[in-house]
Amino acid sequence: MPKAYWIAHVTVTDPDPYALYAKGATEVFAAHGARVLARGGRIEALEGDSRPRNVVIEFDSMDAALACYHSPEYQAARAHRIGAGDAQIMILEGSD
Repeated sequence: MPKAYWIAHVTVTDPDPYALYAKGATEVFAAHGARVLARGGRIEALEGDSRPRNVVIEFDSMDAALACYHSPEYQAARAHRIGAGDAQIMILEGSD
C-alpha cells in the first residue's frame, strides 16, 4: 500500500490564531502516526505561484491521511486557521 503525503502551501495573514492551529494540528498529526518531512524551511520557487510556508507530512496510506483531515480533532484545529491565512492543501498518494 503506498504512503500518502499531505502537502500544504500557506500564506499566514494573522499569526496568533495560526499559531493555535499549528499547535493543535501538530498534536493531531502525531496522534495519527504522521511524520513531518518538511515544515516552513527555505524554499526556492522555480515556476508558478509560491507561498512562504510549505509543509509536507507523510502518512502510512491515503486512508490514514484522509482520516486525519476529517477527524474532529483536526477540524477543531482547522477552525483557528480559517481567516488566519490563505492555504492550499492536498493529499497525494505516493508511488509504490
